[in-house]
Amino acid sequence: MVNQTYKADVLVVGGGTGGTAAAIQAARRGAKTILVSEFPWLGGMLTSAGVSVPDGNELEAFQTGLWSAFLQELRQRQPGGLDNSWVSFFSYDPQIGAEIFADWVQELPNLHWISGQVPIDVFRQGDSITGVRFADFAVTAKIILDGTELGDLLALAEIPYRWGWELRSQWGEPSAPVTFNSLTQKYPVQAPTYVVIMQDFGEAIAPEIPAAPNYNPSEFTGAWDGYGAETFLNYGRLPGDRFMINWPICGNDYVQGVGRLIESDVSRGEFIQESRWHSQNFAHFIQNQLGRRYGLAEKVFPHTSTAFALHPYYRESRRLVGLTTVREQDILPIAEGRVASISNDAIAVGNYANDHHYPGVQFPLQPKSIRWGGRWTGTPFTIPYSCLIPATTDGFLVCEKNISVSHIANGATRLQPVVMGIGQAAGMAAAMCVELNCQPRDLPIRALQTALLEDNRSKTAIIPFFNLPPNRSDWLHWQLYYLNNPQAYPASGYCPFPSGNEYPNSAFDKASIRESNCFKGILSCLDQQEYRFTVTAPDAYQGQNWQLVTLRSHIDEQLRAYPHEQLVTLWGRHNHSGNWLLVEHLNGG
Repeated sequence: MVNQTYKADVLVVGGGTGGTAAAIQAARRGAKTILVSEFPWLGGMLTSAGVSVPDGNELEAFQTGLWSAFLQELRQRQPGGLDNSWVSFFSYDPQIGAEIFADWVQELPNLHWISGQVPIDVFRQGDSITGVRFADFAVTAKIILDGTELGDLLALAEIPYRWGWELRSQWGEPSAPVTFNSLTQKYPVQAPTYVVIMQDFGEAIAPEIPAAPNYNPSEFTGAWDGYGAETFLNYGRLPGDRFMINWPICGNDYVQGVGRLIESDVSRGEFIQESRWHSQNFAHFIQNQLGRRYGLAEKVFPHTSTAFALHPYYRESRRLVGLTTVREQDILPIAEGRVASISNDAIAVGNYANDHHYPGVQFPLQPKSIRWGGRWTGTPFTIPYSCLIPATTDGFLVCEKNISVSHIANGATRLQPVVMGIGQAAGMAAAMCVELNCQPRDLPIRALQTALLEDNRSKTAIIPFFNLPPNRSDWLHWQLYYLNNPQAYPASGYCPFPSGNEYPNSAFDKASIRESNCFKGILSCLDQQEYRFTVTAPDAYQGQNWQLVTLRSHIDEQLRAYPHEQLVTLWGRHNHSGNWLLVEHLNGG
């Protein structure tokens, strides 16, 4: 029974990565916004799902918008810094991430957050969605956004969506299967993972981790073969001697009967319980193999089993049938290039490799990885606004992994920073639709793009360039120039600056140096984009050999220009897990 009906300009259902970003951006734009979340933490993948070791958009030039603001807050709040794991350049306590989002919401008087609620029904007038009903209240709004983890509003509103694979004949995607087969049947979507946080108790003996039902150690045999136990644990190392366990090789990815997630509430609950048991069993296996030094972490998540995330990490959900669909071709590099083609209605940027998870299966995909900054990264691509808009429904936008995207391309668009960018754009669009009294499909795209580029708190890149970080004074000029002249966008992904290098005098550079340590040593260029550094000073590290990596384009250019076995002085941060030095500033010997 509905006891109360709230009215808002914008309603966001779901407090995940995209939904949280959308609600914050809509409210900052001035819209009266209501955010309804299922869980007591906001941030989804980045917090309540426990993936506090995020991937993608790691290069300095791609750290823009709310993603950049989130990283800046983490750097200020996280004791010990973010250089802990080897799978990501950023790893942190998920509780600190949740506190950042909660603080951002708290400071906005026009944003009302209600937690502990899931949608039950939607209100519709003709082709428009006008409201959502929850257990004991309802919300009507001018624009409604689906920010749920599995696209639940799409199903409730009977908005057409996709679930599962598309064949190559549909869009000509080079990695799509020609026919449906045992793989597509067994794994209709990518495997979710129920993240568990483990802890190194050192000299103490950790409490025993009991096996859950259906424990079968053979499922995990060989999990860290080829890596070693320490490297395996350091994959997702967190501050405070903790480890995020989100391991794809004979690990805790779980996909048995994954279709149950969208069949009924009961079947979804059964799948979630099984996936959590699977992670408990993996943690039990790890403890049995590596010893009682390792146990379940304490006081991580806000419920009784504090080592387990609040919900699974879903890599794929129901996917909207939108005005346009992002296909594999849209994320792959153009011929002889290092970037994908730009969407005319681009509103967000991503750069992650196309990464699919099917337990025990190596699924071949067209490569979109490149060497850059002494390491592997991904070719950048753009997300079009039109993939957020239903083909036939008004008053509605999506803002999560539920965009209109193929199953194949979802492997690159699903990553946390990309989804945060999608959410920010959706929130901005919703607020502007209220201002202009128009439907999302009628919103002038250039007005939306300009608003994102010029946002006074969290300006966000629309055109990806390796060498155009947002702290440059000409950043906005070049973003607008290539927005107006997309045919001039260079295949290299490098913006041809007409003026000299600004970096040595930038405030960002000076701040980075202050946070870094100084090292001297011999730089060896072993291969293209492979750099080794033999430390000569300080004495504590003398003789050690580290990999040199950077996220900054001018450092990348300097590294590529140095001769072999050059004596150099540099400033950076050492990452023990990856055995690398993240270089922030570089001088000759």
